[in-house]
Amino acid sequence: MAPLDEYRRKRDPKRTSEPMPRRRSPRRKKGNSFVVQEHHASALHWDFRLERDGVLVSWAVPKGVPDDPKRNHLAVHVEDHPLEYGTFEGDIGHGEYGAGQVTIWDHGTYETEKWTDREVKVVLHGERTEGRFVLFQTGGKNWMIHRMDAPSREDWQPIPDDVRPMLATLGSLPNDDEHWAYEMKWDGVRALVRVEGGRITIKSRNDIDVTVSYPELRALGEQLGTTQVLLDGEIVSFDDEGRPSFRRLQQRMHVASAASARRLADSDPAVYLIFDLLHLDGRSLLGLPYTQRRELLDGLELAGASWQTPPVFEGNGTQAVRASQQQGLEGVVAKRLTSRYRPGRRSPDWVKVKNIRAQEVVVGGWSPGKGRREGTIGSLLLGLPGERGLDYVGQVGTGFTDDMLADLLTRLKRLARKTSPFDPDVPRADARDAQWVSPRLVGEVAFGEWTSDGRLRHPAWRGLRPDKSPSEVVRES
Repeated sequence: MAPLDEYRRKRDPKRTSEPMPRRRSPRRKKGNSFVVQEHHASALHWDFRLERDGVLVSWAVPKGVPDDPKRNHLAVHVEDHPLEYGTFEGDIGHGEYGAGQVTIWDHGTYETEKWTDREVKVVLHGERTEGRFVLFQTGGKNWMIHRMDAPSREDWQPIPDDVRPMLATLGSLPNDDEHWAYEMKWDGVRALVRVEGGRITIKSRNDIDVTVSYPELRALGEQLGTTQVLLDGEIVSFDDEGRPSFRRLQQRMHVASAASARRLADSDPAVYLIFDLLHLDGRSLLGLPYTQRRELLDGLELAGASWQTPPVFEGNGTQAVRASQQQGLEGVVAKRLTSRYRPGRRSPDWVKVKNIRAQEVVVGGWSPGKGRREGTIGSLLLGLPGERGLDYVGQVGTGFTDDMLADLLTRLKRLARKTSPFDPDVPRADARDAQWVSPRLVGEVAFGEWTSDGRLRHPAWRGLRPDKSPSEVVRES
């Protein structure tokens, strides 16, 4: 087969704008150009092409050319392309081979150190890529591309794997307004999103990978392309009036099936609201003050159907609280302008000011329902972690939907135990007919106030918090 026959076979010159060379053998010359093209096809990837013997020898690299010498990237060997393809940019029509948008990401020249059927070693001199690389075959069309040099920047660092979100303390508006910025407090679940090579990984607050639950966020990776970031934000679901609905988000939080997640993404979409940037293109931003991190985040201009960077109020906490109340939001978070990001720590540099009183609780038991609730849950017995066990804080019997009750009953039956997890014991009236469970489920209630004996007054169930562990639950004073 002639060098470009496979290229021609896959393309119809009447239906694609891609260059189509004449049916003749390419001129065999010793060119040394290379090009990397960003290709938004059915899956984002980068096409890595080296000029050799009159054609562009090509590999599709799903995560792009690696910056980190410790991480190899897959490179799939594809058909040779004509030299004219080295300057091609444009849209390949729907239904055609490789349909999608093609742009030039980098180009330049290269030097050959080794070239065999199974290994290609080159030195690249591009506008964005510089250094020694080797491509080696691992099986069939599958190759790997490895950076042999140290990263091009001496201070380059990979995105860390073990960052936990910084937490806020509960309080009131600061007095020194001019030293603070104010963000809306969104009623959702906290999530850190890592983007490398156009692919995203979503981690919950307790470091659980929940990427499969939110397929609509994958396009965020495509928007960022080769830009490497670690983002902090909140995943929310909006009701029909455009307000965050924690209840609606509930059905998205437990999904482990990719097919179910895709269906729910259509019927009850989630949105990622981004408020911090922790890592950018090989540079940790944790030590920078809030103002600089926010400026870099705004510079990324992250906006899409399923992600947004909400605005910030600077220097006017009263106005921010008023705006949150008008929009029916949970409150605001005040952030000191000079504050550094402290992973996993609850810091007074971030203060949450709530319009709605809410409390995370641990479920320690339940009481059977009566009347319309017969056969399911009548109320949940709630506690907070104490020195000897769970400190009892009351029971909640309102705020449930039928779906919530069915889901809770299934979960609680799996956690059944014979003895109470509460210490001191639950009052006899509340413990009557109680079914005890191991204290592993965390939920959240809205309530009126704390009573003098440490009980929740008029609590209403808001939903489970699978992003929290019982040991993280503290009394919101």
